[in-house]
Amino acid sequence: MIILAGLGNPGAKYAGNRHNIGFMAVDRIHARWRFPAWRKNFQSEVAEGTIAGERVLLMKPQTYMNESGRAVGEAVRFLKLAPTDVVVLHDELDLPPGKLRMKVGGGHGGHNGLRSITSQITDGYRRMRLGIGHPGQRELVHAHVLSDFAKADQAWLDPLLDAVAGHVDDVATGHDDTFGNRIHLLLTPEKPTKPPKKPREAGGEAAAAPAAAAPAADAPAADAPAAKGTDRNAMAAMLRGLMAQRPKGGKPKL
Repeated sequence: MIILAGLGNPGAKYAGNRHNIGFMAVDRIHARWRFPAWRKNFQSEVAEGTIAGERVLLMKPQTYMNESGRAVGEAVRFLKLAPTDVVVLHDELDLPPGKLRMKVGGGHGGHNGLRSITSQITDGYRRMRLGIGHPGQRELVHAHVLSDFAKADQAWLDPLLDAVAGHVDDVATGHDDTFGNRIHLLLTPEKPTKPPKKPREAGGEAAAAPAAAAPAADAPAADAPAAKGTDRNAMAAMLRGLMAQRPKGGKPKL
């Protein structure tokens, strides 16, 4: 069995907050895999079902974010689970909006929900880090995480939540890296391929095909008629010269 614990704050006041993206992801998984109705247990709203043949307990701690560890720790001890059987879905300031990364162990990075869970079950649990972006200045963080997602954020938020719910079976079966890579490929738009550039011709037009060179044997043939004409003229001149030398009367002198 594994626990998928989405973090957030209970109540309608916080439902649309960036800090509640963990709740949103678990709700989307609950609907996608047709889990039974939510019930109260372990200081949380819980629902138990099956994903890819694995028993899964969905959790939404109702202790408020800063005390999430009390709820998760109670469930882990009762079910006799190891920290690696717990996957915590939470908002991540250090990732751009819409990005997701999987991680096992490590620090809490200032996240009070993670700090609380680490104090109860050590830091050896798995994390599904859901990027919400950083406001840019430390003093703006509190207002940023406790503000609702903007309308424009729905363009990346809905596809992210749908992708998480649609492929969480990889997480249920322990293939966190496969899950992370799959989500990255699904949500990263393909770069359009540019058509190959046509070679530019002089004058901006395609160059005409070069004329075929005349065969070398044809070159002399062009001069042949002129040569024959010259020979005829020379012979005619010679004959005229001989005729001019003949004596009148038609017979040669003795």
